Amino acid sequence: MSARSTTAEPGRPAPRAYLPPMGRTWLLPVYDPMTRLMGVERLHRRLLDRAALRPGTRVLEIGCGTGNLLLLAHRVTPGVVTSGIDPDRAALARAGRKARRRGVDVRLDLGYADALPHPDASLDVVLSSLMLHHLPEEQKAPAFREVRRVLRPGGRLHLLDIGGDQHGHGLLGRRAHRDEHLQGNLDPDAVPALVRGCGFDVAPPTRVETRLGSFLLVDAVR
Repeated sequence: MSARSTTAEPGRPAPRAYLPPMGRTWLLPVYDPMTRLMGVERLHRRLLDRAALRPGTRVLEIGCGTGNLLLLAHRVTPGVVTSGIDPDRAALARAGRKARRRGVDVRLDLGYADALPHPDASLDVVLSSLMLHHLPEEQKAPAFREVRRVLRPGGRLHLLDIGGDQHGHGLLGRRAHRDEHLQGNLDPDAVPALVRGCGFDVAPPTRVETRLGSFLLVDAVR
């Protein structure tokens, strides 16, 4: 089995500015060690528990980065059919190498969440993990409308992101009030309202408190 990474082709969106996984391109080599240190896998497992994937489920992760959530999905549910999209070519290359080492078949596309290279109603589940706060406010609604387009009727979106008042302490607390990308997430109702406004039925979110700060798990149905 092999991993596959595609690059921009004619008809795809032109390259544009984006926020890389660690905020700086040169920090990518420390991204995986840092996420392990921060206990992100525990959050990923919470997200996958809610997604309740089964063999054959067609899954897309938007903002897949170096592929940690997708690879965990294969460990938790062998036989799941996965794809990921991210604008960071170096992160996708790293994800592809990791997938090949593990013998995991995953489709990796270079692109953006508001221009997904998937047909209408072609996916069962879309995952978003710690990606939303990377997007400028004006790109968030277009991304969720695109997610709705590619999900089949009854398809599900499961989202994990920084959310709610960070209490002014911890790593996220120090960042939240000075980082413009996090401002839109400080109201705990903001993310569910945004998703609902894009045509989803949204369940009450679950708040997860960690030493790093506060996170929201949001489940929605097309």
